[in-house]
Amino acid sequence: MKIEVIHHATIKISADKIIYFDPYDIKEEYHDADYIFITHDHYDHYNKESIQKILKNDTKIIVPRCLSENNNYLVVDVNKKYDLNDLKFETIPSYNLNKDFHPKEKEYVGYNIIINNQRLYIMGDTDRTLEADSVKTDICFVPIGGTYTMDLEEAVSYINKLKPKKVIPIHYGKIIGNINLGEEFKSKIDKNIEVEIFIK
Repeated sequence: MKIEVIHHATIKISADKIIYFDPYDIKEEYHDADYIFITHDHYDHYNKESIQKILKNDTKIIVPRCLSENNNYLVVDVNKKYDLNDLKFETIPSYNLNKDFHPKEKEYVGYNIIINNQRLYIMGDTDRTLEADSVKTDICFVPIGGTYTMDLEEAVSYINKLKPKKVIPIHYGKIIGNINLGEEFKSKIDKNIEVEIFIK
């Protein structure tokens, strides 16, 4: 399994299938996506131009309820488990606690997905919530930029309690959050947790 964070919150997983999460500002024409997962409808997570650059004839696009207007999408609800035959995942609510950018009632989602017998939790734009605290996962993609999501200290506290095998910080260095946040985050994480920095 190969993991790439292209930038910001755009993730590409290459395994038996090619899977993208929240493609945004993609420059090249790849047309290689087997699956595209969208966490919510903000421009830096749901970007139609970027989707067109990775789309192929049989790509499956998975979206939360707020993007249900397109009949070609598989619409998912929060707190559900899904089995697409060759891919299993569950949806975790993704929302803010003390700010209005991502209200809980919008039912934005994070995805805890099984790839190569490992669980990967792509959190989306969220604060530290009760639902996030109860997730069991092997690799966590955690937003650390602040303003729209949890900030550095909240993310550190969350990961040190969650104790995944690996953590990958995202959602900084492009729209929000200094490019050096990743290394600062890494310095504060429990040494038993592997930290991989892509945005630097």
